[in-house]
Amino acid sequence: MTHPPLSGVRWTSAVLLAALGAGTVRAALRLRDLPVLPVVPPTSAGVPRPAGWRLLTARGVEPDPATFLAACAYAEGEGLRVLDLLPADLAAERALGLLRLVDPARYRWDRLGEGRGAGFAVLVTEEVLERAAVDPGGPRPAPAELLALTRRLKEYASDATGLAVAPGLSCAGPGDPGGPARAAELRAQGLPPGALAAAQLGGLALLAGVAVRQGRWGAAAAGLYWLQPYLVLGGSGSPLRPADLARATAARPVRSLRAGLRTAGAARAAGRDDAPDGARAAAYREDLAAGTDRFLEARRPDCPWCGSVRLSVRVRVPDLLQGKPGRFTLERCGDCGHVFQNPRLTTEGLEFYYRDFYDGRGGEGAGTVFGRLGAAYWGRAEMLLPHADPVSWLDVGTGHGHFCNAARAVWPRTRFDGLDMGDGVREAERRGWVETGYQGQFPEFAPKLAGQYEVVSMYHYLEHTRDPLAELDAAAVVLAPGGFLAIELPDPESRMARLLGSAWLPWFQPQHQHLAPAANLREALADRGFTVVAEEHGPAHQGNDFFGAVALTAARLAPDPDRPWGPPATRRSRALAGAVRLAALPCFAAAAALDTLRTAAARRTDGGNAYRLLARKDAG
Repeated sequence: MTHPPLSGVRWTSAVLLAALGAGTVRAALRLRDLPVLPVVPPTSAGVPRPAGWRLLTARGVEPDPATFLAACAYAEGEGLRVLDLLPADLAAERALGLLRLVDPARYRWDRLGEGRGAGFAVLVTEEVLERAAVDPGGPRPAPAELLALTRRLKEYASDATGLAVAPGLSCAGPGDPGGPARAAELRAQGLPPGALAAAQLGGLALLAGVAVRQGRWGAAAAGLYWLQPYLVLGGSGSPLRPADLARATAARPVRSLRAGLRTAGAARAAGRDDAPDGARAAAYREDLAAGTDRFLEARRPDCPWCGSVRLSVRVRVPDLLQGKPGRFTLERCGDCGHVFQNPRLTTEGLEFYYRDFYDGRGGEGAGTVFGRLGAAYWGRAEMLLPHADPVSWLDVGTGHGHFCNAARAVWPRTRFDGLDMGDGVREAERRGWVETGYQGQFPEFAPKLAGQYEVVSMYHYLEHTRDPLAELDAAAVVLAPGGFLAIELPDPESRMARLLGSAWLPWFQPQHQHLAPAANLREALADRGFTVVAEEHGPAHQGNDFFGAVALTAARLAPDPDRPWGPPATRRSRALAGAVRLAALPCFAAAAALDTLRTAAARRTDGGNAYRLLARKDAG
């Protein structure tokens, strides 16, 4: 007798069951990897503090001297400079949430990973506190403030931050309160409380539906969710023993529903209170009072790459990145294929459209995006492996130094310096992500740095510059004979550029001013005494074509109502933005799946939306 295949509805239960099962196993394996501080006999309160260490605690947390000494001994033995201490009785839902975010086996070595913790106590060296400009003698922080501080401190000890269970540290306060406190803690960790609360409530509704309608499969999925805290944390060898484990397991659906509703309400209230900064909004109003025409130069009649006058419009788009006023045109040369912004931004326009994107209002979001490009950074660094063993490397357009920080895992003995127009390069220097940070224009620094570097890299930099050929000239000056120039650029000849049109993310208007085909760049390098030794297309592909198209379209339909350069937010604009974001969620999911397939195809066919070139500067 054959059984009918699972219906579409039952497939939902099977997928939920598989996802919950995988999450449960993953959390249990991560729990097993959590280190535990050794138990030290209690000592007197007069024990001197180990030199060079400070213990930062949240309000109401009072670790005993034995815990402090044990934490110092463990951190010194492991070579750590930041150590987050977890109470052994950490509340069940908090423990599960932390295990979803952190893989203890990889956490310390993930140089780009975000700093995570429990929000109770953090042990830090005074040297890190000084570089991070943190005053350890100030008022004790709230748990959310300590979580934000832990996130910041890991940036200053990117490969020397860990976490450990402290048996002598006790958990105080509610297990998973939800509401404003929980929303503040999520924001402090760079997580969107409203979206997470909506996902939590949607998941609970889905589980309830399958439990009622889908028999054994649905009941199994709901039961696994219900029992998950005990299955993960209830083992005899667990380093965490939540005081609320029994209650958290028995009442999990009800507690999760209540916490989700309270957090969603708090997130909505915070959104209403999150009005744009008055001074920033006033500055934008003053900038826009004279219109946006002054932000653009006169249109040029010829190609800046080859001089041809055979130009045609490639795409016209507004600012889809931030929703600032203005409309921008990219034209394509009919002879060499070069794509360029025409008319291009003035220097005043560059300042206006870059403002609050990589720093200020948009700085945290940009940092989060760059922090998730580890695989791309390692691929760029590894491209040099067959060709060089560099001692000195200058990363031009380094931003906050994310590439240099990640590349140290590939080139631990290389000195990485960075150059950028923004203030982020100074922060990169303070973090130790670059040895020396140069702030300014590359061509202006070139004479001072002549012949000093074995490698110069320009990763997604040339397309932002006003004169990319002058930037190549500067690289030729700065490189020593036999040195290497590494470049990565969006590929204007990508098939997706034609398919997605104005919604193709790498057009990136109004920031990208030049997009050069690979053949053009090879020719320009040869003219400057370089020999191309490697070229990659598939490995340079950035898997964001479809996801980016959805994001840009959603932003076009409903821009951020709280942007300080826009009109004051209204109830209608907020409702429209919320509705568009909600409607876009399934589109984002589908886009992510399509991007996964597209990336696999790009890797296999060596085609994609970007390319890398590695060129050697010829001697003589």
